[in-house]
Amino acid sequence: MTDWIVKMFVPDAQNVGDARVRTRYGLVASITCIVCNVVLCLGKGAVGLVAGSVSIVADAVNNLSDASSNVVSLLGFKLASRPADEEHPYGHGRFEYLAGLVVAALVCAIGLNLLGSSVEKIAHPEPTEFGPAVVIVLVGSMLVKLWMAAFNRRLGRVISSDTLEATAIDSRNDVIATAAVLVSAVVSRLSGFDLDGWAGLAVGAFICWSGIELVREAVSPLLGTVPDPAYVEHIRNKIMSYPGVLGTHDLMVHDYGPGRQFASAHVEMAGEGDPFEQHDLLDNIEQDFKDEEGLVMTLHYDPIVTNDPAVRDMRHWIDLAVKGIDERLSIHDLRCVPGPTHTNVIFDCARPANCALGRTELKKRIAGLVQERYPRAICKITIDDSYVSSRQ
Repeated sequence: MTDWIVKMFVPDAQNVGDARVRTRYGLVASITCIVCNVVLCLGKGAVGLVAGSVSIVADAVNNLSDASSNVVSLLGFKLASRPADEEHPYGHGRFEYLAGLVVAALVCAIGLNLLGSSVEKIAHPEPTEFGPAVVIVLVGSMLVKLWMAAFNRRLGRVISSDTLEATAIDSRNDVIATAAVLVSAVVSRLSGFDLDGWAGLAVGAFICWSGIELVREAVSPLLGTVPDPAYVEHIRNKIMSYPGVLGTHDLMVHDYGPGRQFASAHVEMAGEGDPFEQHDLLDNIEQDFKDEEGLVMTLHYDPIVTNDPAVRDMRHWIDLAVKGIDERLSIHDLRCVPGPTHTNVIFDCARPANCALGRTELKKRIAGLVQERYPRAICKITIDDSYVSSRQ
């Protein structure tokens, strides 16, 4: 079914790097989910009203909230596809993240409303009818939601969409919620004790919890979350794969929406080389990132001394020494300025955000280690904040 839908409604489906194809995937997924959720809402709502079951009605309202969420997602994909303009030179990709935040807020609001209805049913219980129609509609709903979870997960992975991945998780959660409603109906029928209100309460609490999780996930990229460690490592490895590159540091990745990433980094190369050749190589690396991955990369050239064994050995030793303090630490841009009584050793140290040592204490620790090894050395250390994953 999924392959047929993609084949029918997503032209050039394999070209997921094209923003138009990506948007088409999002629109198809959203419209498909809107149709499924509306049908489920109508079916469960009718059965729930006839049976007088607040938990089934609650589950139907949950499907209606899912449909509303899908509408917001559809608008998000559509608005995110708008090209860059004078006021938004980085495009409108973050509309997709904003859509996710609105969806999360809607889920929380629906959950709170269902909690109120369920408390009312517990305080003032009314008889609930149980019959084959209840079982059929709930089991059917679970099967449809299982398919929707697989459908959204597959399309979300194809286009790397957190929005569709979240929709898949929401569909999976709906299966759990509907199963709870079905179990409560069966237990109530067999035991004679009405669990309908309590089941509705559980469903409402579950929806609220899911909404809070979705809020957290939606806010994170808007605030500027750390990039995927695997992606960071991929960028580093690709830069290091070019001949003449000796090291890279100060990598920053800026996310302006799915498929709209910008990055910058410093690249260490031999200071004795031809600067025109070094600059040409950096231009080629930047162009390769843009052509092959759609990543707009800006690289800065850092010359380092390679023909002085003493400086080279010192750099290697200090880099190992700081890793002894914390394996995530690293140094760069080291240079030595010798004098008659001492040698200034100047370098930067990249410090992850959650490092146990503060800036002052870290400088003191590193300087002490260096002076033990090189008594004439006076360290001039700049502590850099790391803007990527601390798992380096």
